[in-house]
Amino acid sequence: MEPRINYLQKGQSALKALFGLGMYLGKSSIEQPLLHLIYFRISQVNGCAYCLDMHSKDLRAMGETEQRLYMLPAWKESPVYTARERAAFAWVEAINANEAPDDVYETARQEFSEEELIDLTIAAITISGYNRINIAFRPVAGNYQPGMFTAKAN
Repeated sequence: MEPRINYLQKGQSALKALFGLGMYLGKSSIEQPLLHLIYFRISQVNGCAYCLDMHSKDLRAMGETEQRLYMLPAWKESPVYTARERAAFAWVEAINANEAPDDVYETARQEFSEEELIDLTIAAITISGYNRINIAFRPVAGNYQPGMFTAKAN
């Protein structure tokens, strides 16, 4: 696929709010490896190649195992994720599908504080926004280097 618009160059003003959400989440009480697993999972669901490349590389740089990355699409059947991770995946997948079933909320509520549930919801919204921008404008996937946007966000 050919790229359409370099939104990182042309859309700086519009993207400031989205960058702000990312900076907020980077300082939230949700552990960074879990946030990146969430970003990776929602990017799988949404089919965003650029974000899959980015978050898989960031996760590997954080020490995430290949097995856990490969098994993420089948997290419900996989024994390698904690109860907290499972609750987070279920919650953000529901939010991504414009749902919030009571049973999923109650499970998430057992693992996360109210503030953390808000942060998980903001994480789902944020990565979905990035997925949609990347799908629309088709940046070239595969060239991301771990931490490449960290300096920009700080």
